[in-house]
Amino acid sequence: MPDLTDLPIADGAPAPTAWQARREWRMGFELASAALRTRDLTGWPRGDGHPVIVLPGFLAGPESTVFLRSHLRRLGYRAHDWRQGRNLGASPALADRLEDLLLELHDRYERKVSLVGWSAGGIYAREMARALPGHTRSVITLGSPFRGHPASTRAWTMYRIMNRRNLERMFTSEALAQRAAPLLVPTTCIFSRTDGIVAWECCVSEPAPQTENIEVHASHLGYGHELETLRVISDRLAQPEGRWMPYARSGTQVTIAPAATGNVVAPVTVVGPDAGGEHGGRAHGRAV
Repeated sequence: MPDLTDLPIADGAPAPTAWQARREWRMGFELASAALRTRDLTGWPRGDGHPVIVLPGFLAGPESTVFLRSHLRRLGYRAHDWRQGRNLGASPALADRLEDLLLELHDRYERKVSLVGWSAGGIYAREMARALPGHTRSVITLGSPFRGHPASTRAWTMYRIMNRRNLERMFTSEALAQRAAPLLVPTTCIFSRTDGIVAWECCVSEPAPQTENIEVHASHLGYGHELETLRVISDRLAQPEGRWMPYARSGTQVTIAPAATGNVVAPVTVVGPDAGGEHGGRAHGRAV
């Protein structure tokens, strides 16, 4: 059994305050900086041409992931939008369409597909991989609240209004436990304690053999184009298939102390931003 004593408490984690949410204005500077500093890709890990699906966050659409997909294409990946327009919430029909897309790209390229999901898009990416582990190469989540309850996000009120018909099914104790369970494929969970939308505690995974939690300094709205996050994504996608190794900048680690929220929690050790630089079958019983 995995040791869960080092996990930060996700259940009941407070959503970021309005003051913390104000820091999301940084996303413009993050985009400008990344656009300037990725003009020259010398030194960036190159891709091997395998397909990647990029999934946007709640209320976001294809335009929000344009920069990230363009960056990945320049590195040598076959980066694709999720083809579902604006992300308005989960449903069984959406889950089926996303699984169909994963199968389509797997068959087209005859290669396993990596999934990069931003916020709620990361929750969908995890469930795609859970349903189709034999077709999935890796999963990377960006500030995705897959542990705990979405009430720990500033988007919860709007999500609840727009997804009234599915709420009862989506947030049973069984569904929440399934979403939190680690995957069978290599998984990288990227989070930021300066996230102004989602409680970072909800974005950290339980321990598993091929699962890692990596802290960055991004805003929530800036994950997909913040330079530090782009470097982590590029490094993780460039790993040779079947030869997963944990991420490290210099081989050192830092310990994340609990956020000052009033919760008493144990620290969790992850690769931090100041450290150095296959299964088959189609499962069902999805929780999205």
